[in-house]
Amino acid sequence: MKTSKITKRFFNPISLTILITLLCISIGLFLMELISIPFLAALLLISIFLTSSINIADQWEKAVVLRMGKFNGLKGPGLFFVIPIVDKIDDYIDQRVRVTDFKAEQTLTKDTVPVNVDAVVYWTVWDVEKAALEVQEYEKAISYIAQTGLRDIIGKHELAELLQERDKIAEGLQKVLDNNTNPWGITCQTVGIKDIVIPPALADAMSKEAQAERERRARVILGTAETEIAVKFAKASEQYRDNPVALHLRGMNMLFEGLKEKGSMVIVPSSALDSMNLGAMGGLVSLAKTNEK
Repeated sequence: MKTSKITKRFFNPISLTILITLLCISIGLFLMELISIPFLAALLLISIFLTSSINIADQWEKAVVLRMGKFNGLKGPGLFFVIPIVDKIDDYIDQRVRVTDFKAEQTLTKDTVPVNVDAVVYWTVWDVEKAALEVQEYEKAISYIAQTGLRDIIGKHELAELLQERDKIAEGLQKVLDNNTNPWGITCQTVGIKDIVIPPALADAMSKEAQAERERRARVILGTAETEIAVKFAKASEQYRDNPVALHLRGMNMLFEGLKEKGSMVIVPSSALDSMNLGAMGGLVSLAKTNEK
């Protein structure tokens, strides 16, 4: 990857244009017999020497330049020149925010549950010199550190914590990455947990447990409602016990509501008819319906 980058930058449009122009001029002068062969060879060498000193770095890149094997400085972005043979462009380092996917497969949690966790980290190089001199392949190093840190964090938490507190897990992993990558001039901006996969058998068991829990809550709510209804009925009975007229009116209202719909039939005990005079009330309602017809 590094070799392809350097090759691509060496044959940039500006250097190629200048090289082709100088070659055409030199060959043209030679064909016109204005210069000799030795002079033509010298012009060709000068053309290659000159064009190889011209380099271009993109806006988001810095070129790491070594002089006789020692760090000489950073070049770019844009057009810059180096001394051929003496200077060497070791790498072009991208300073944009980059993303790295990593995962931990079949990792045991604190409660010995094997899980597969997929995560992603967003990172950027803020100190190009450190990134070039302190670590050989920082992209691969970040991936390995992230994977190792994720496995370590999974082993310190139970499955319920992993499923319910993803944000805290991601924050803890980000701190681990920052502690390791900051000396390299790299910072990890964000870490996200994409997915947590648990064994199918455990997923079925957890689903059944959740369903049972929902049924238990429904039964508790129903029992609470029945208790509240019983309390309200008990209070109502106290009111009716001390006020027979209210009980009589309530019975009349219930009978009227039951008889006012067509085709309805209400069956009440005879004792209720005698005690609350509901028979007379029913006759009045029936008579009213007959008159309406």
